[in-house]
Amino acid sequence: MTKYDINKVKNIALVGHGDSGKTSLTEALLYDSGMITRLGDIKQGNTTTDYDPREIKKGITINSSLAYLDWKGLMVNILDTPGYLDFITDTKLSLRVVDSTIIVICGVSGVEVQTEKVWNFADEYKLPRALFINKMDRERADFYRVKDIINEIFGSSAISIQLPIGKEENFKGVVDLIKMKAIIYKKSGESKPIFEEQEIPQDIKEQAESYRKELVEAVAEFDDELLMKYLDGESLTNQEIASLLKQGIKERKTVPILCGSATMNLGIELLLDFIGEYLPSPSEMPPVAAKNVKTSSEELIENTIDSSFSAFVFKTVADPYVGNLTYFRVYSGKLPEDSNIYNSSKSVDNKVGKIYKMQGKNQRSISEVYAGDIAAVAKLKNTVTGDTLCDKDTPVLFEKIEYPEPIMLLAISPKTKGDEDKLSTALSKIIDEDPTVKIYRDEDTGESILAGMGESHLEVIIDTMESKFGVEVEKSTPKVGYKETIRKNVKVEGKYKKQSGGRGQYGHCWLELEPKGRGEGFEFVDKIVGGVIPRQYRPAVEKGVVGAMKKGVLAGYPTVDIKATVYDGSYHPVDSSEMAFKVAGSMAFKKGAVEANPVLLEPIMDIEVIVPKEYMGDIIGDLNSKRGKIMGMEESSSGKQSIKAKIPQAEIFKYAIDLRSITQGRGTFSLKFSHYEEV
Repeated sequence: MTKYDINKVKNIALVGHGDSGKTSLTEALLYDSGMITRLGDIKQGNTTTDYDPREIKKGITINSSLAYLDWKGLMVNILDTPGYLDFITDTKLSLRVVDSTIIVICGVSGVEVQTEKVWNFADEYKLPRALFINKMDRERADFYRVKDIINEIFGSSAISIQLPIGKEENFKGVVDLIKMKAIIYKKSGESKPIFEEQEIPQDIKEQAESYRKELVEAVAEFDDELLMKYLDGESLTNQEIASLLKQGIKERKTVPILCGSATMNLGIELLLDFIGEYLPSPSEMPPVAAKNVKTSSEELIENTIDSSFSAFVFKTVADPYVGNLTYFRVYSGKLPEDSNIYNSSKSVDNKVGKIYKMQGKNQRSISEVYAGDIAAVAKLKNTVTGDTLCDKDTPVLFEKIEYPEPIMLLAISPKTKGDEDKLSTALSKIIDEDPTVKIYRDEDTGESILAGMGESHLEVIIDTMESKFGVEVEKSTPKVGYKETIRKNVKVEGKYKKQSGGRGQYGHCWLELEPKGRGEGFEFVDKIVGGVIPRQYRPAVEKGVVGAMKKGVLAGYPTVDIKATVYDGSYHPVDSSEMAFKVAGSMAFKKGAVEANPVLLEPIMDIEVIVPKEYMGDIIGDLNSKRGKIMGMEESSSGKQSIKAKIPQAEIFKYAIDLRSITQGRGTFSLKFSHYEEV
């Protein structure tokens, strides 16, 4: 596209379950459009969009990656997204900034867990979509079985516009149900495909006519006039069907199903034509809601060049050497290179240098970026994923992103003493890049806790720290923050007396220790009468008690929920001191805690598990085996079953792994601290 035209831009995300073929499909789209000269291969680690060393090592997409292509006068921005659960938040971020999505489904495996998740994400963002059944050349690939599953799970709005010709290794083309023609491929794979349009083979003609009728009946409902024409027995023209299909996709009334093989390069040019003809451009999408910063009122941002600049940051790539690379979608106006912009999320000014179109990791410098386009800039200060960029004179703020809470924890520390600052810097950069990562210090155990979205996510973070930032870490399951308390009232004496020549030390107190309710904390009461302990020494008794409570008598855990009353004692006019009474208070507490029937407390968490109904029995049994107490069950807003329980923290550090195993990845859970309870 030589001159920018927002009507000739398409922004799409390829989404789907892991290993459905999204990266290979991206590669084939780039190859057939002439953007790359050879097809990369995931096994060889040379694809355009899986360029991160961690992705090459694992053979999976970890981060969403941006690419672009030109096709028959159109510019298509493609976001190749992760398909594995631990990295699915990155996929959701990508869907935030596109105008449509293609859900890639494996022709062998069919609809899988993440297929359903990304469909729901597309619903959340009200995105037009299409389905591409991939890997039609594979053994056990079955288009019709997969289509039936699609309709069973997602409903009748999913309509075939193509049918495969040939099966498994004999897959050689598709039937175009709009034109009612067969597209037969003569050459495919490493070279660009050669195909010819033919009449539909006789052995599938009747089947094609049946599916064509299903398609026509579905789209005819979008226009009353054409519906009457069809019901009166007249045929709809191919052009009328195409027009109705485009309308149905834009209005999210229908989801077309296409098919092909990315690795064999079959059906790819037809998919490119489909993207160009049927998926909406930014100008065809509804305005985007934003907050006017000056008035605090809602404002609708039209997707147009002729207005003030506004953009949303959806991705940050941290580089230890050259700084962050910031990816953004422009919603209105334009941004020239070497210009000033305003970050309304942080209320800071920024200077933009070079602007890049990204082809995987490769950058192409452009002089200007316009509404509807997606681009990147380097070294943008004080800017992270989720921020809004705009003109300072007309500041707006797009809706912030709600990130899911991390569900798996690791205790980490640097292997090399003195690498603490290096570790802190690495984690700060990683959090800039991936906002689902959290790091905090556990006040009870003193450990540094790394929190992420699952086992694979944490593995990738650790690998990133070592390979990208040069920090090796020790990792372990976090310690449980146990506490101690007492169960009965006691009265105890603490006397500290020391004489070693000269002035001695003397502190003497009587304490009453009483248990308090869970979560009520520590209370110190002064009931001294008559000055048996001078007023200036009484706070020292409290300090001694508080100091001793930090290390309990059972296992050295902090002692909580105690009332300590100082009610008697004595002092020496010369030898008494603040320090002596502090020691006396400590001695009294330690002695009393032993006598007061001490007990260990463990943290109890509120857990909510959301699963399909068929897994309820297994989940309840598993929670019970982990000492959980079921508090209630109800149907969730998604139609799944919600199970609420209270469960000891010690039992659920690896619950993400257990839940995934029980539900094949179809379950989710959330946690929050509830209270402490006797072990």
